[in-house]
Amino acid sequence: MITKATKIVMIGAGNVATSLARALARVGTIEQVYSRQLQHAASLAQAVGCPLATCEMAEVVGDAQIYVISVADHAIEQVAAVLPPNDALWLHTSGSVPLSALRRYHNRCGVLYPMQSFSRELVVDFAQVPTFVEGSSPEALHEVEELARSISRNVTVADSEARRRLHIAAVFACNFANHLWTLSSDVLAEAGIDFKVMLPLIRSTVAKLDSLTPAESQTGPAARCDREVMRCHEQMLSGTTRQIYHLLSQSIMERF
Repeated sequence: MITKATKIVMIGAGNVATSLARALARVGTIEQVYSRQLQHAASLAQAVGCPLATCEMAEVVGDAQIYVISVADHAIEQVAAVLPPNDALWLHTSGSVPLSALRRYHNRCGVLYPMQSFSRELVVDFAQVPTFVEGSSPEALHEVEELARSISRNVTVADSEARRRLHIAAVFACNFANHLWTLSSDVLAEAGIDFKVMLPLIRSTVAKLDSLTPAESQTGPAARCDREVMRCHEQMLSGTTRQIYHLLSQSIMERF
């Protein structure tokens, strides 16, 4: 059972680590924060009332009950291999990296994947964040679930394959959608129009998903197969933006 006496070490101080550390600090105690950049470690440590910050892997304390590795995907196994094993629960926070990246080096391990877009500057209500968990054993899974439920009301067990699919879906729903908003902003900027004019449309589009599937809520010239409008739009665009418009329009027409 996690209590304020539970010592937690955060390995990483990026966007995910920052939001997760803030949430965990309310139910346990962040004993130490590590980051390759001492300034980032110190900033996060201060934010969660932690006395220890370091940029030296050799200085990571060995007496904590939970170690959370929240670094770039390619670095997770590297970090796990360097830190000496102990009886603690070892976690990573990635949607794409399998549990085996930890299991090779630490017996009691698991995954706590919060499926959300995080930024250091924005405080997230973690209780609302869908969180997906996995454990190296039934006992470890129970511990990870208990930890996840202490900070989130939306916790689901998902193995490595399921998490990979969740991550791909999240890239489409969040990262790609955000890039399309960036392209929309560029198109508007050419006419001197502020992107904020699009916000009511975006909010309305997202709100429809409370009662409709994405397919049911699809509108626009491609869904109507209005080739004349699409041809006109493409003539106004150039380069990669024009290619993206054409490819997405084709995909929508094939679907509908």
